[in-house]
Amino acid sequence: MSPAPEAVRPRVQVHRGTVKVAAYWFHPAILGEAEARRRVLEAWRPGATVWALAGGHLLKLATPGLCAVESAPGLPLVLESGVLTSAPLSPKERERLAPPVDAVVLVHAGIARMYGPWELRQVDPGAWLDVSEWRHVSVKGLGAPPPPVKVALEPVPPPTRERFGPGVPALAPEAERMLARMAGREVPAVREGFFARLRRAFRPQTEGAPGSTLAPRRAGWLDWVRSMFSVTTNAASTSGTSAQPAEPQGPGALEQLKEWMLRNTLLGQLVGQRKGDYLRHLFELFEEGNLDEALRHAIPLGKDLDARAKLALGVPGPRETLRIQPRGRGGAAQTFGGGPAVFDALRERYRETFRRLEREGRIDEAAFVLAELLDAAEEAVSFLERHGRFLLAAELAEGRNLPPGLVVRQWFLAKDVERAVAIARRSGVFADAVLRLEKTHPTQAQALRLLWAESLAEAGDWPRAVDTAWPVASARHVARAWVERGIQAGGMGGAKLLARLALGFPDGFGAARKDIQTLLSDDTPLRAPERLSFATELLRESASDARSALLVPTVRALMRDEAVEGLPSNAKLLQQLHALKDPALAALRTDLPTPRPSTRESWAASPDLPNVRVWMDRSHAGAHAVHDAVVLPGRRVLLALGEAGARLVGPDGRTLAGFDVPAFSLVLSEQGNRALALARRGDPWRVSRLDLMERRASHWCDLELEAWAPTYDGERWFTAARNTVSMVDTLAAEPRSLWRVPDVGGTVLLMAVDAKHLSFLVLHLTPAQVFERVERWCYELPGGPVLRGREDIKSLRESPASLALTPDGEAMVGRIVVSEELDLGPWPYLAPVVTRRFHLPTFHDSNRVGEVRTNSWRVTRFQKDELHTAVLRDSANHARATVEFSGTPPQVVRLTEDWCVVHDLFGRVVWLDLHSGEVHRVPVV
Repeated sequence: MSPAPEAVRPRVQVHRGTVKVAAYWFHPAILGEAEARRRVLEAWRPGATVWALAGGHLLKLATPGLCAVESAPGLPLVLESGVLTSAPLSPKERERLAPPVDAVVLVHAGIARMYGPWELRQVDPGAWLDVSEWRHVSVKGLGAPPPPVKVALEPVPPPTRERFGPGVPALAPEAERMLARMAGREVPAVREGFFARLRRAFRPQTEGAPGSTLAPRRAGWLDWVRSMFSVTTNAASTSGTSAQPAEPQGPGALEQLKEWMLRNTLLGQLVGQRKGDYLRHLFELFEEGNLDEALRHAIPLGKDLDARAKLALGVPGPRETLRIQPRGRGGAAQTFGGGPAVFDALRERYRETFRRLEREGRIDEAAFVLAELLDAAEEAVSFLERHGRFLLAAELAEGRNLPPGLVVRQWFLAKDVERAVAIARRSGVFADAVLRLEKTHPTQAQALRLLWAESLAEAGDWPRAVDTAWPVASARHVARAWVERGIQAGGMGGAKLLARLALGFPDGFGAARKDIQTLLSDDTPLRAPERLSFATELLRESASDARSALLVPTVRALMRDEAVEGLPSNAKLLQQLHALKDPALAALRTDLPTPRPSTRESWAASPDLPNVRVWMDRSHAGAHAVHDAVVLPGRRVLLALGEAGARLVGPDGRTLAGFDVPAFSLVLSEQGNRALALARRGDPWRVSRLDLMERRASHWCDLELEAWAPTYDGERWFTAARNTVSMVDTLAAEPRSLWRVPDVGGTVLLMAVDAKHLSFLVLHLTPAQVFERVERWCYELPGGPVLRGREDIKSLRESPASLALTPDGEAMVGRIVVSEELDLGPWPYLAPVVTRRFHLPTFHDSNRVGEVRTNSWRVTRFQKDELHTAVLRDSANHARATVEFSGTPPQVVRLTEDWCVVHDLFGRVVWLDLHSGEVHRVPVV
């Protein structure tokens, strides 16, 4: 090829490092035609196109993506200002070439050539496939795609005026228009003309208020009302909303103009007269006892005055709906005006009306006055419950967003047990609801308590299930089964239940005797926390012969643990046990140790200890690829082996159980006795349930998933799919949603959850599928979920290369920048830029970079060549452990506050105990 007139010799011949590739060029003269076509087909993805260019094949990708140049399948091209270039061009080189938009610049044999879009010829890569030997085979579908997750709790619509019974009349047209204007809603185009409104405003006062059938009989009312409507900064709030108002920003130009006109023009007089006539008419209706008409014209009041609210002009506009607004009315906050005097006068009339309706037995209408006119929703719920209107009370409590415990109580009294339990599980307010019921309905409180205990037992939280059901003496035979399951599970909870079994049942001492002897005679430090838990529960139980028989061996076991170096001191508990004055302990009192300080800090609290280093080469490879791994109580490890299933491994490396379900990802319950195994099946994921106590597994469902929380509480699991975040009920026979955010506006990238918080990151793209921003959402779970924060990550201009998120919302979003001058060896360079609780580090000289975080720990993972390194650091940024793997597969890291697991597809598994600093290697055979 001879150089074209526009050809130049660029200073840099190819891109270097990691670049965002938009296309690849394959040269058959170097690769061979067959190999070039094979690479094109291998790199092709839906949406990509193939073009013939310069004797080779140009593959344009559907979406640009990051790629290391040295590992690219062909010559990478980067899109710069609408032009595909195979090398970074300087401004002068680009000016000499002058490529138009959609052109391609190839650097070949040291010369840069520009090819216009008219020189590209599209190629159908399907023609390269030889299908002459293929034969047609009839296929049968595998079934319909998985159905969407059902919504278990559809929101209850707020009660309308009609729901409070036929005694509550429809709102008067004048009141509808007045409320529409005061709520800030847009007034439809069909309205009264200006001159008609002006004539009506100047009607003689003897004609009465607009829409009134009664003439005014007291001139004093009008004078008082007009005096209240002089322009003032104090106003009576009528928004009726419980939402917190926005921060005051000062009056705008239009608001200042309106205020000036009200003070200095005829408009102020017209507005005051219009409102005065309306309010005078309303007071006359109450004075005459015409309650039906009064309720039609009554204006709802808020609980508090709002000095920031804007004064409504009072121009009539139609109301959109008669429905009570549980969250307040939309639009800017506006008030009726008149100051505190009007507010108090209306409140007094409404209270008198409520008392009169109650005396007359018009319960629903009286509740309407409380809920809608006085904005006393909780009082209205109590009033309705007192008069047996349980269903309406429940609808009002939920529609007005009253405390979840109160909502559960009302639905339970309304005999909708399923909805009450679903709301209690969603919000975690069983305890609050039981306490609310115990005060007035003890029988119903016991029933709800047992449903609560059953829910805990189904989730595998047997200690809490037993504690919850224990006050109900008639249900202890049911709790006996949960006690035995908890003992079988072991750990500190199992030791606590062992004491409960020995002392809480007539035959319990004999049934628990062997296990108690095993626990107390074991002298290994590993079970010392269990002995402490057993002794603590023993101290709480009431005196009995069985407890006296257990005190001496328990105290001896604690005294033996007290002498072990490195264990926490038990002396305080020992003194409490001796204070019981039990005769059996008299001989041991002289040997009672004095409290001593701990002789050794825990590993997590000792930053001066040396960095633990772990090296794993190819000789440590296992027999199976490990896709995920989690640590269970008792130092057991659950491994996800892909299509080979899941495997439970004991502390000594022996296989305890195998689960024949596909497992590529694991979601562990907080109790450590349940897990979900996930395996992708095309677009959906197959979800299986693992019972680690019964050692059984079963297929549960197929779900569409884009992101999910890595843990769950045994009942509620947070997932994301199709712009929707859901709380999935894992105890249901088929998946159902207890709560959801129907549209977060983008794709959920990452989720994190604990007992109190839920956080997730949302990626927003433009209509052209170009990065726009990343947004963080934070929820508070107790009594909710309740949204506590939502904001964009600032200073982020492109898709992040690394993400980390903690449940309370601390986010790390990393960018990769290639630096040829900076040689840092295997360590990444972190340059954090903190905006509130966001971290925006930049990683240099790394091919693959990732970070995992908790509140107290973080693990930075990076790769250089075939060396994969994970560095564990504490909250003070001290390096505590370094785990290095050699080989091709990258590391996978799982991190909690208690342990850190590092593994790869070679079957190499290492986990660190973050309390003791011990390192455990798990053989995969």
